[in-house]
Amino acid sequence: MTDIILLSDHRVAGTQVADNGEPLVDVREVDALRVDPRQADADGSYAHVRAGVLRRLLLAQDALPAGIHLLMVEGFRPAALQRRYFDEYATTLRTAHPDARPDRIRELASAYISPPEVAPHVSGGAVDLTLCTADGVELPLGTEVNATPEESGGRCRTGAAGIGSEARANRAVLSRAMTAAGFVNYPTEWWHWSHGDRYWALMTAAPTAKYGPATPRRP
Repeated sequence: MTDIILLSDHRVAGTQVADNGEPLVDVREVDALRVDPRQADADGSYAHVRAGVLRRLLLAQDALPAGIHLLMVEGFRPAALQRRYFDEYATTLRTAHPDARPDRIRELASAYISPPEVAPHVSGGAVDLTLCTADGVELPLGTEVNATPEESGGRCRTGAAGIGSEARANRAVLSRAMTAAGFVNYPTEWWHWSHGDRYWALMTAAPTAKYGPATPRRP
């Protein structure tokens, strides 16, 4: 993993945050974007992102070829849920690697689930998404969204070998649109893109992150 800066890297945690106060907004209220319910939660957190992220998703959608649509799977994730996901996956890894030191388990886990204290999803700045047709049929991108490294044989990495030409071409289409809209990809997960969070700030050499932990809207 030496070729990839992981979310467990000390440089991510060391990135300063100057939260600009943008609210979380519901992507389901925007007709131009599609939200898949597979990660739906009781309060609809999954369908929310920061207002600036929503604007950039619309830019990315406009940059896609005709007939292809973004399909958002998850945006904002409450901190407690992030902690639960991280701890559960770390427990699985400790079982698989009983001799691994805690820092190694943290590194391995962060290739799939971010440490909660720096998690892009907790900031409201990250989205997990894929591509679909106008009829909602998902395009092949090599793995399922949220496939673990173990399940996918490493094909979850954005630049992974061993995926078909169609999937590779679709990943390139997604990458061009999201990059042009100002997002950065987490290279261990082709579906994960973020803007404004600590990882984005580090990768773009921004002086500070724009988004710290987000506050959910209350009804």
